[in-house]
Amino acid sequence: MSRPALAPLAAVLLAAACTPPGRPVAGAPEGVPDEISDFAVLFRTNCAGCHGAEGRGGAALALADPVYLAIADDTVLTAVIRGGVAGSLMPAFGQSAGGFLTDQQVTALVRGLRSWARPDALHGATAPPYAAPGPGDVTWGAHAFQTFCAGCHGEGGRGGPKASAITDGAYLSLISNQGLRTTVIVGRPELGAPNWRGNVPGRPMTSAEIGDVVAWLVAQRPYPSQPQGPR
Repeated sequence: MSRPALAPLAAVLLAAACTPPGRPVAGAPEGVPDEISDFAVLFRTNCAGCHGAEGRGGAALALADPVYLAIADDTVLTAVIRGGVAGSLMPAFGQSAGGFLTDQQVTALVRGLRSWARPDALHGATAPPYAAPGPGDVTWGAHAFQTFCAGCHGEGGRGGPKASAITDGAYLSLISNQGLRTTVIVGRPELGAPNWRGNVPGRPMTSAEIGDVVAWLVAQRPYPSQPQGPR
């Protein structure tokens, strides 16, 4: 969670111009019929606007990141694509949740994403679990943030010489609790932000420390009701 990483999301989105589901994009087949099952076409017309060409990252995290694919299983990927994340910028794409993709197309996207996984993504390390085993501690989170994050994101997460203000209200209002945890674990390598092992050399973050940092970040949100779901 350090280095040039998480700019205030509102500004990032303006630059990225994410495309809502169902809106025509360049190169989309006319009508985007239900019969389309080609992963490249489905990803380009539904996902690349936010997640970047070939999943390399944009306003949203890089889905082709092998570390992300190592912690997010098919159940997670299916749930996020089909149902989106309420209260965040991730919309529902599945027809069963009001989107435009059939269950078969959602499955085709999940299989295609899984093809980007790498068996050696963790280099023998054991990643923290995708989901937190329990709620974090805000007080301990403040200490963990100081240890692992403040060197780049600044005191109190207000921005520093190497990274933006992680406590920016616009950003925290548009990312789920799980999205914060995922970002801490996976990092944003396309932006130079390390994963959970790279903030302090030789000192990876524990699952509990990640949960505590997330709890502290959640406590900085400007409004009490915020998205909780996956990503």
